[in-house]
Amino acid sequence: MLIKTLTIVAFLAIVLSLGSALFHIVKHKEDSDSVKTAKALTLRIGLSLALFIMLFIAYATGMIQPHGIGARMHPNPAPSTATSNP
Repeated sequence: MLIKTLTIVAFLAIVLSLGSALFHIVKHKEDSDSVKTAKALTLRIGLSLALFIMLFIAYATGMIQPHGIGARMHPNPAPSTATSNP
């Protein structure tokens, strides 16, 4: 449940950062505000990268598991029932 909460919080922070950059681009045309836009977009990239790394580590350690379309793409192989010939 912690991973889901962190993922939702990260997505919200990414969207807020993107909205902040959009606000500074649309409403303010000054040079000082272009620095604010660049900082907001840099923060968004950093948050996106951190979210990707967190999800990759959670998947690699088994904290999250796929379900749905991706889980059915590679079905588990059936256990072999072959007997050995002496």
